[in-house]
Amino acid sequence: MKVTEHIANAKGETLFSFEIVPPVKGKNIQDLYDNIDPLMEFKPPFIDVTTSREEYVYIEKNGLLEKKVTRMRPGTVGICASLQYKYNVDTVPHVLCGGFTKEETEYMLVDCQYLGIDNVMALRGDAMKGEQYFSPCEGGHSYAKGLVEQIAALNQGKYLIDELKMEHTPNFCIGVAGYPEKHLEAPSLQNDLKRLKEKVDAGADYVVTQMFFDNKKYFEFVDAARAMGITIPIIPGIKPLAVQKHLRLLPQVFWVNLPEDLIDAVEACPDNKAVRQVGIEWAIQQCKELKDAGVPVLHYYSMGKSSNIKAIAAALF
Repeated sequence: MKVTEHIANAKGETLFSFEIVPPVKGKNIQDLYDNIDPLMEFKPPFIDVTTSREEYVYIEKNGLLEKKVTRMRPGTVGICASLQYKYNVDTVPHVLCGGFTKEETEYMLVDCQYLGIDNVMALRGDAMKGEQYFSPCEGGHSYAKGLVEQIAALNQGKYLIDELKMEHTPNFCIGVAGYPEKHLEAPSLQNDLKRLKEKVDAGADYVVTQMFFDNKKYFEFVDAARAMGITIPIIPGIKPLAVQKHLRLLPQVFWVNLPEDLIDAVEACPDNKAVRQVGIEWAIQQCKELKDAGVPVLHYYSMGKSSNIKAIAAALF
């Protein structure tokens, strides 16, 4: 079932969902199940699964360092299929511009269709590790808008090259990212909203926001998006603070501001165990306000850990 259908069927009730990161190579999938199991009691209608782009490694060969490309995590589509059939839940694989050609993207989408995966999240992706700016691979998309256009075209039965008559045309529900405090590369929030509108006009069906810690930022973002003519669901993305270094890393990496009350509470913590509890309590209060405002879904960035997400969900669902 599509994410938008789940939202419509909820008839105004706020749903619970979360995002996971595939384990690194060498880990057993049971580790992933162990982190998901505690969250299934809250009946998530869908689970997002991130996709990691390639990385460079250097291997010594004949006394010289040879540059090689590798991927550190198993395939997202395979994990989505395993979760979908183990838990009887819809999964949303992330489809990236970075590191994938248009042909590779098409292969991934065809695999998704065969497996009965109805939803995808279309993202540009980040720059490669060690590179300051994003650069698409040869034959890949430069922006998420182009990726949305490709998925929307496939929904109409249009392959990139092959002129084949489709017996079963895919009908993917397409999610895209929104940034309440603007994307770190955008020159302004208004300009960033224009880019979001372009993705919506290209065929996006719903938006999931970047994390934020001040609900005012989300509400203002939704109002601005509506004023621009964006009418599709806008799902708030929530990440609870978990360690002290998040005070430094999250603003730097994700271009988000933290409220002074939250900063003061974290700085007063004697250790990360206390920080984790502060993060849980802040997220609970944040989510209560969002739920009271009637948001369609509360979507949590779990980063492969579930204990704090479970504590938050238990207070809300």
